[in-house]
Amino acid sequence: MKQTKFAIAAVLINPKNSSEVLVVRRPADDESLPNVWGLPAVNVAEDELPEDALRRIGVEKLSTTIEPISFVGVKRAEREKYELILMDIKAELVGREPSVFDATTTGTKYVDQRWVSDYSIFKEAAGKGSLCSRIFLESKGIQWE
Repeated sequence: MKQTKFAIAAVLINPKNSSEVLVVRRPADDESLPNVWGLPAVNVAEDELPEDALRRIGVEKLSTTIEPISFVGVKRAEREKYELILMDIKAELVGREPSVFDATTTGTKYVDQRWVSDYSIFKEAAGKGSLCSRIFLESKGIQWE
């Protein structure tokens, strides 16, 4: 039986423009989605609540403080070596401007970031199997296929 992994992705809203969300770019050597733009995410640690995992995205991946606002959606997928259950959570920025460049994560270290209101940037990742991108696009009524 495959192991089940739980993950959280942050739909971080730009405090200066509520139609913009933060997208991050995965590194070229990323094993699942190289060079693809998507939402910042982490695997949920054992005994960790989803909202605490979201806060950890802020600290470890974005070098700032973020707080959960609301549930966006959840999906599951079979991966080659595990089952993935992923939840998108809408978040607000309460700390300084996010910076993937200052990140101290032991997980995927993103190589770029930007605020976007053109959500079509998520279509490539969604087409390659990114659950967080699929959840986000579907929540906006945007087809990704």
